[in-house]
Formats: sequence, structure tokens, C-alpha cells
Amino acid sequence: MDENDILARINEYVGEEQRLRERYQRRELSREEEHRRLERLEVALDQCWDLLRRRRARLEAGADPGAEEDVRPPDEVEGYLQ
Repeated sequence: MDENDILARINEYVGEEQRLRERYQRRELSREEEHRRLERLEVALDQCWDLLRRRRARLEAGADPGAEEDVRPPDEVEGYLQ
């Protein structure tokens, strides 16, 4: 997966997030369902951003940006300090 693939996936998740919010506004989803799905999307987005940052850091350091393609587990990514 290259940077464009990661960015495309991020855009896909953001679009899905917007659609969920719209569906909730139209009362097609319960608050609980919207919240549950949004939580999953937020984790997936955090994982994508983490992977993109790591790729860019390796590239900046002169290393192979695709050397580590593993997505970190949710508990690790969600535990980062902002």
C-alpha cells in the first residue's frame, strides 16, 4: 500500500463518516448505531494516519517508506498522547 492508497482509504472513511451523520440527521439510524459505527471509523482513521506518518518519517530519514506496512492494533494507536 503506497501513500496514495492510504490517502484514498482516509478519504473513503471520511466520506462514510459524513454519510453516517447525514443518516442520523434523517433519523435512519439510532444514536447508538451511529455512535458505534463512528467509533469504528475513528479507530480505522487513526490507524491510517499512523501508518501514513510512519511511512513519511521513514522516507524523510532516507529509509524505505514501505518497509513496515503493518497497521498497528487499535489499542496501541488509540493510546497515543496528542
